Parts: sequence; structure tokens; C-alpha cells
Amino acid sequence: MKIKIKNELLLIDILSLILIAIISLTSLKVIRIIVGLPFILFFPGYTLIAALFPKKTQLDTIERVALSFGLSIAVVPLIGLILNYTPWGIKLYPILVSLTGFIVVMSAVAWIRRFYVLPPERLSININIDFSSFGTQSKLDKALTVILIGAIIAAIGTLIYVISTPKVGEKFTEFYILGEEGKAEGYPKQLVVGEEGYVILGIVNHEYEPVTYTAKVLIGEEENKSIGPITLKHEEKWEKKISFTPTKPGKNIKVRFLLFKDNQPEPYRSLHLWIDVTEKKILLS
Repeated sequence: MKIKIKNELLLIDILSLILIAIISLTSLKVIRIIVGLPFILFFPGYTLIAALFPKKTQLDTIERVALSFGLSIAVVPLIGLILNYTPWGIKLYPILVSLTGFIVVMSAVAWIRRFYVLPPERLSININIDFSSFGTQSKLDKALTVILIGAIIAAIGTLIYVISTPKVGEKFTEFYILGEEGKAEGYPKQLVVGEEGYVILGIVNHEYEPVTYTAKVLIGEEENKSIGPITLKHEEKWEKKISFTPTKPGKNIKVRFLLFKDNQPEPYRSLHLWIDVTEKKILLS
């Protein structure tokens, strides 16, 4: 049985849109990764290669597949680099939309270029499935075929198991601070006594169980603010803009952000900033 796919580009576009729907509607990590791996590692490069080389004689199958993986590895970081300098930043949905847009645009360019190629020379995917030849094979060939199919099934099963099973030693909590614009820059550096400094505090639970957190802000050795309790489920994220107010002047004052887990007395995570604090200026009338 021969399967001929005349427009694999349309199939790639549909799968890309399905991935966006899956990520938007479900939190199942296994499904996300199974669909997401080709979306990141193969589709961008394949559509780009299809746009550059619309004729089937320009590249053989091995070259086309190898270049698809190689160019995907080059294209995805480049898109991430561009996003880093935009208001959206490197986040899940901006990356999804950008990659999907790239794939759809390259698919459209490839389809237009194929339109101007003679039909016999156009690239198409041909899959030949012939079970009748299995009976005519030698015992050695039959055994090798069965072993190969079994190895592929075992590899897929192992991949799914590894992805879906929590790994020992990977339990941790993300704890971070961002500037007011939501980026790792623009932190307060110079304040006046009594002036509020602002940062965005973030916590992400990767502990594979619900955890209750408490955060404290210390300026020097004095506690300035307490936040919480904050209870998060596994993979749940908490992010909030918080303020701190220095009460004494000084240079290179250390502002510490401490995260406590499940009422433990010792900090679980710690971050800090350095600020200069000046006295208030009194205007004489």
C-alpha cells in the first residue's frame, strides 16, 4: 500500500494549531511534549527548507530531514532572541505564536514556489507499506524486522514513561525578582528615606506536591515586609508587584528577599539587591 501526501505543509500547519489548542486547554505534560518536540525541533526547519528547495530533485530525503533538524535548532533560538527585545518577552504564548507564524508563513511561501514547479518535479511525501512482501522474506530478515519494530515501540514507550514520571532529585522551587517592567533589569538602585521601591516577586512550585510559602523582605538586618502565606500546587505560579520602604540612609544597603517553605525556621531560598538611600531634602520657604 502506497500513501502519497501531496500537501504535507497543510498537515504541519494544522498540527501547529492543534498544539496551541492543547497547551491552552490542557496541562498534561506528556501530550504537550509529544506534540511540542516536532513543533520546535522539526517543523520550522522543514517549512524553511520546503520554501528554499521546492523541487524534489534538489535534495534527497536524508539531506532534507537532516537540514530540517539543523535549521530548526538555529531558527528557534533566533526567534527567542528577537522576542527578548520586545514588550512580550520570552514567554510561552509569545513563543508559540511566533513559531506558528513562522511555520505558516514559510508554508505559504513553499506552497507558492511549488505552484510554479512542474507537477512531476514537485516535492511530495510517499510512504510505501507492503505487508505482502513480509512472507517472502528470509527468517533472518523477518527477525530483524520484528526486532526493529519492537525497538521503535519500546523507545516510544520509554520516552513517554520518562516524560510522565517525576524524576528523583528534580524537586525545587523557582524564586525570582524582576523589575517593574517584568524583566531582569530596572531594579531600584537609589531611594530616599521613606520612598517605596518596587519589584515583581515570583514563586513557581516544582515540588510535586502543594507547598505553603512565606516571603520576607529585610533591609539591612531589619524586617521590612512579610508576604503570605501563599499555597501553591505543583507547577502553579505566583507573581506579584511588591514594595519595600527604607527608613535609614546609607550606601550599599543590602535588601534581602527570603522565601520560607512550610513554616520552616530557615530560609529555603534567598535573593538580594543593593541600594543607596539618601536623606529627605527639606525645602526652606
